[in-house]
Amino acid sequence: MRDRARVCGPTGPPVVRQAAGTTPAPPPSEDREDHLVDNAKQDATRERVEAALVGPLAALGLDVEAVELTPAGKRRVLRVAVDKDGGVSLDDVAEATREVDRVLEEGDAMGEHPYTLEVTSRGVDRPLVAPRHWRRNADRLVKVTLEPPLTGEVTGRIIDCDEDADGGGVRLDVDGEVRRIAYADVKKALVQIEFNRRPQATEPGEDGQGDDEPDALDEHDTEIDEDGEDR
Repeated sequence: MRDRARVCGPTGPPVVRQAAGTTPAPPPSEDREDHLVDNAKQDATRERVEAALVGPLAALGLDVEAVELTPAGKRRVLRVAVDKDGGVSLDDVAEATREVDRVLEEGDAMGEHPYTLEVTSRGVDRPLVAPRHWRRNADRLVKVTLEPPLTGEVTGRIIDCDEDADGGGVRLDVDGEVRRIAYADVKKALVQIEFNRRPQATEPGEDGQGDDEPDALDEHDTEIDEDGEDR
């Protein structure tokens, strides 16, 4: 019995049918090339969207933290994460959603294909990659993976940080001792969720930094479809 049967249709290239229990044939090189082209187009669209949103959202006092574009059937899902000092509220997310929708409707960054828009807060699960991320998470516990030639991980509470991304760094309270880590030595840094946190000088959540529950706004994202209706 042959492993594969080649069936030629009335037009076009042969259709390959895979027999049960055999190793699948690799996809045609054309498919791989098409996939790479699609990814490149998607990246270009995402970059256009981010460039178009930075200014209008900055006017609202918001930073664009992430723009993600993923296929979802015949549509695409555009997710925009925003943040600001003190944290974002539901009203901030709603206002940002309206502004993002306006900018995209008036421009051509998303092209003609339909999409669903989701605007959310930055959340606590994204890595700290800019000085503002460290500043906005002051007094939180963070796990830092170090860049070579340094090795290992450091877990400590953020004391303060420098605003200079090139030559600056952050000071951590590591088991009662102060340790300074340069930004250049940070490979990855993630905020740790604490359920039995030590008392603070301010009430938890008062300055947007003390709430150790996962970001509530992640459960109340504002979503809008291409027709401009909230869902």
